Amino acid sequence: MSRFRAIYRLTCPARDVDARARAIAVEQSVEMPLEAIRHAHVLDEVVAQVEDIRPLPGGGHAVTLLLATATTGHEAGQLLNMLFGNTSLQPDVELLDVELPDDLAGALPGPRFGIAGIRAATGARERALTATALKPQGLAAEELARLARTFAVAGIDVIKDDHGLADQRAAPFAARVEACQRAVDEANRATGGHTVYAPSLTGGPRRLLEQARIAREAGCRMVMLAPMIAGLPLLAELAADPDALGLPVLAHPALGGAARIAPPLLLGKLFRWCGADAVIFPNHGGRFTYSPETCRSIAESARGMRDGGARGRADGTDAGGGVEGLAPAGKPFRHRPALPVPAGGMSLERVPEMLEFYGADTMLLIGGGLLAAGEAMLERGRELAAAVRRGA
Repeated sequence: MSRFRAIYRLTCPARDVDARARAIAVEQSVEMPLEAIRHAHVLDEVVAQVEDIRPLPGGGHAVTLLLATATTGHEAGQLLNMLFGNTSLQPDVELLDVELPDDLAGALPGPRFGIAGIRAATGARERALTATALKPQGLAAEELARLARTFAVAGIDVIKDDHGLADQRAAPFAARVEACQRAVDEANRATGGHTVYAPSLTGGPRRLLEQARIAREAGCRMVMLAPMIAGLPLLAELAADPDALGLPVLAHPALGGAARIAPPLLLGKLFRWCGADAVIFPNHGGRFTYSPETCRSIAESARGMRDGGARGRADGTDAGGGVEGLAPAGKPFRHRPALPVPAGGMSLERVPEMLEFYGADTMLLIGGGLLAAGEAMLERGRELAAAVRRGA
């Protein structure tokens, strides 16, 4: 019987840890009193098991559960439910990490394009990539298109919609996408560049699929999606079905901080496992409070370097192995690596530092830092593109 590890941070008083760990195991599997279960196979094969409880250096305890793979239905939404459904409502628990067995990992699509596909689309074969955002919302479609043209002429690799752009009256989705893609195409023809425009897909499944169709027909070669708003199961279905989308997906982290799931797991692993080809996350030192260690872990997780689990990093022990049906710690899954995209209040002056920190398999996203240049926006965009090429 296949099981997989889920690791939680528990911050209750130490005297209650054992009882709370057992309660979480029940809550995340059968959600009822064990004494009321009359079937031996449910007790033996379905009820989650507490494998390990260890104190964490920063306070609290790491609780490792063994969850039955069969309870996930080998589907992204039910996997999330089994990992952290009811327990997410308990304020003393955080989901730290997950180690998936091969049969469950194989049920998740992973990136269809990944780093290599994005490099092929942009022509950036070895160096780091650059990105910027079209904002603010409230501008007309043609005004946003003028920004897109400027950034494409400057040589920025990826120009994305701001995640606040949806289907608002000021710049309806279809009009915005057609105008911005046309502007980028014109700039690419003029410069010989390969800039990619990524419109933001929003709304429920039917509207989102219609927007994906519009984007494809307009010639877009990438889209952006906020998985915590649209839904990770929807992302997984889009990534698995080339007829539904068939384009690289840039995942936006909006609402990710509300989940009490450790950022390296949510943004780095779960987004990628469900099909994100590139993952935006808050860089350290910007307007968000992520530490350098968290950012490095997100980037490594997105690239697939931590798929075996981070239990050793979380509680100071080795992840180990030896449990039948569990993927050995550190074993790489078949999923392609996704491109990490640090962002959030970044400046051109920090480019050398970020390149040194993240390396070449990275896309640096600077939005407001370019838009604030006003009349000098084209020049600043060219400086960003040149700084990244120099860093290579």
